[in-house]
Amino acid sequence: MDFSLRSCSWHGHATYAPDEAELAARLHVSTPAGEAWRCLRCGDFVVGEPRRRGPADAAPEVPRGRLLRDRFIMRFLAVERVLRGLVFIALAVGVFKVRNSQHRLKAAFDADMPLIRPLADQIGWNPDNSKIVHFIEKGWTLSPTTLTWIAVGLLAYAAIELVEAVGLWLVKRWGEYFAVIATGIFLPLEIYELTEKITVLRAGALLINIAAVLWLLWSKRLFGLNGGGRAYHAEHSEESLLTVERAAVADNAA
Repeated sequence: MDFSLRSCSWHGHATYAPDEAELAARLHVSTPAGEAWRCLRCGDFVVGEPRRRGPADAAPEVPRGRLLRDRFIMRFLAVERVLRGLVFIALAVGVFKVRNSQHRLKAAFDADMPLIRPLADQIGWNPDNSKIVHFIEKGWTLSPTTLTWIAVGLLAYAAIELVEAVGLWLVKRWGEYFAVIATGIFLPLEIYELTEKITVLRAGALLINIAAVLWLLWSKRLFGLNGGGRAYHAEHSEESLLTVERAAVADNAA
C-alpha cells in the first residue's frame, strides 16, 4: 500500500510555498492549466494555489514513506488503547453501582438461580462448577470500601490507556516512551493470567502488546536502541521532502 497516496486521497495534498525564492522554484512549475506546487507528502505536482505559505523553517512536518506507515500503525494502536480504556471505564462504573447494592443484588441472584438450573441442565452447564458464578458470589463478600478501591484501580488503568492513546495518536515522542513503559509494566500480569487459563482474547492481547513494545523500541529508537534519539531525528529530517530540496539548493549555491 502506498500510504502517501492514501493519505493525500483522504486529507488532500500537502502543498507549501516557501518564501525563499530558490527553494520555491524547485517546488513550483507552470502548466497550461495554471501553476502547480509539489506535494510534500506524495511528491506529485498539484495544480492550484498552495495550501500554505511562509518561511521554510515554519513549514509543517509532513511524514512520508516509512514514517507515514509508522504513523498509521501507531494510530491503530491508539484506537486499540481507547477501546480497552472504555471497557475498563465501563467495568469501574459497574463496580461503583454494585458496591452499595450488594444485598439486594445477591437476593435477586439467589432467587433467579433455581430458575436457571433447569435450562443449564438441558445445555449441559453446571453452575456449581462455573468460574463466572463463583466470581460473582465472591463479589458479594467484598465490602463497599474494597469495591470502591477496585473501581478506582480500574479507572486508573483506564486513564493510563487513554493517555497512551493520546500520545500514540498525536505521534509524540513522549507518547512512544509512555506506551512502552505502561505496556511493559503490565506484561508480567498478562503472562500470569495465561498461566491460569489460556483464552483467545488473553493470548491475542498479549501478542499485540509484546509486538507493540518490540516495534516501538526498535522502530522509534527508544532508550538508545537502533541509533537512539539522534538517529530518530535524523531520519525524520532525511525523510522530509522540503529538507531534501533545501539541501539541493545549498549544494547548488556551493
